[in-house]
Amino acid sequence: MGLEEVRTGARAPDRTERKQCWDARDSFYKCLDKHDVIDSMTGDGKKTADKHCANEDKAFHDNCATAWVTYFKKYRVADYQKKMTLERLQKEGANKVGMQGSGDLPGGPRGSVVR
Repeated sequence: MGLEEVRTGARAPDRTERKQCWDARDSFYKCLDKHDVIDSMTGDGKKTADKHCANEDKAFHDNCATAWVTYFKKYRVADYQKKMTLERLQKEGANKVGMQGSGDLPGGPRGSVVR
């Protein structure tokens, strides 16, 4: 059995094959980072990746199951969007915290006890 079975999903990769895949993915990601590409599957990102990262993309495809390649390329976009959303929320949260008064919670006078 060879790598072709892994690429087609006919068999699961062993530890060495997974490492080769991840190394190829990391090399591809590094090239994308160098050229400021997040989405290598569509639009200008694809054009840039095809032009500047073709060798890394080929190695990625050669060393990984096709489903994994697709997953990792989509994951890169989703992970970036998640990071941007978290950064935006943190900035909004920081602004809201900065505008609060003495820290009292709404809903009742300070020190009151409900019996």
